[in-house]
Amino acid sequence: MRLAQASALALCLLAAAPVGSFAADPKSDVTAAYAAFDAAFNKGDAKALAAAYLPNAKLLPPTHEVASGPAAIEKFWAGLHANGVTDHKLEVIDAGGDDKVVYGTANWSVKGKDKDGKPATFTGTGTHVFERQADNSLKFRLHTFN
Repeated sequence: MRLAQASALALCLLAAAPVGSFAADPKSDVTAAYAAFDAAFNKGDAKALAAAYLPNAKLLPPTHEVASGPAAIEKFWAGLHANGVTDHKLEVIDAGGDDKVVYGTANWSVKGKDKDGKPATFTGTGTHVFERQADNSLKFRLHTFN
């Protein structure tokens, strides 16, 4: 009788366990995604930056010109590179999510030139919504910053 009860309890516990792979820690995943983004940006690789986004992703910069899809997103980043923007850095403020959707918020900084053409550092905050891929990597679905 005890064996039957123990077996029933084990089956109930197994049935209640989540199915599928367990996602890594969202903060670690977002930190890794940010590091890859910074590396591509700092190489001036707009194509690699665009590849970090889903095909239907939206990039919402402070210019209010929404970039949708890989070609528009690549063009946006290439434009910044062409204007001498360098030394991009994302620092995680917060991250969370689940096995499918992950969010991150970050402080960002870049170096460029001010309106008078003098070297300057620009900073702000960003919000990122990622979709987890089959290989557990993250791709941007939505990216907005100020």
